Amino acid sequence: PQLRILHSHGSEGYTPAVDDGIVWSGGHRTTDSRYNVVRMGDAMAEVFAQAGISVLHDRTLYDYPSYNEAYDRSKAAVEQWLKQYPTIKVVLDVHRDAIETESGTRMAPVWAGSGAGEQAAQVMIICGCDNGGSVQLPNWRLNLCFAAKWEERMEMLYPGLTRPVLCGYRFYNQDVSPGALLIEIGGHANTVQQAVRAGQYAAKALAALFDGSV
Repeated sequence: PQLRILHSHGSEGYTPAVDDGIVWSGGHRTTDSRYNVVRMGDAMAEVFAQAGISVLHDRTLYDYPSYNEAYDRSKAAVEQWLKQYPTIKVVLDVHRDAIETESGTRMAPVWAGSGAGEQAAQVMIICGCDNGGSVQLPNWRLNLCFAAKWEERMEMLYPGLTRPVLCGYRFYNQDVSPGALLIEIGGHANTVQQAVRAGQYAAKALAALFDGSV
């Protein structure tokens, strides 16, 4: 395998078009993988597989039933995979954002540039960086370079799909590999359909970056 997809916060959910019995576990989170970020991982993995990229998708909900220490649990899994599969070069932690106004109204970042009349959620890559003290990420510039290349390719293929790369003085488990990134696929107010399209577009751009086809 060349690529691993996981979800430190796998129960992060989206807004369903209709209520067909979805059970929420609090904070717009659900273990129903039809409506959470695990489905986005499925959509992305399918694109990678079709592009000939060997991908492993971990559908574990590391934030359920306990949200605390989710990153610790997912990091332990990543470290085990990297030992077992040294061919893995890219580790993607797929999340969704939660954007609200001061009054508490949920906001959906939407991209309408597909030209087919179908909206997609916007995406945002998050890259941890070294603060020279409490956060030590020796290879953070390599992660940032990867993030910049991926965003550049997404914007080349789908102008306006991305929000700016967010750098933060946090690990986000990106200390395990210079090919590890976190990506937010839309937000909690986006529909599942919008998020799936966004995940597919993001994956297509990364697949093109892998083989240099575009």
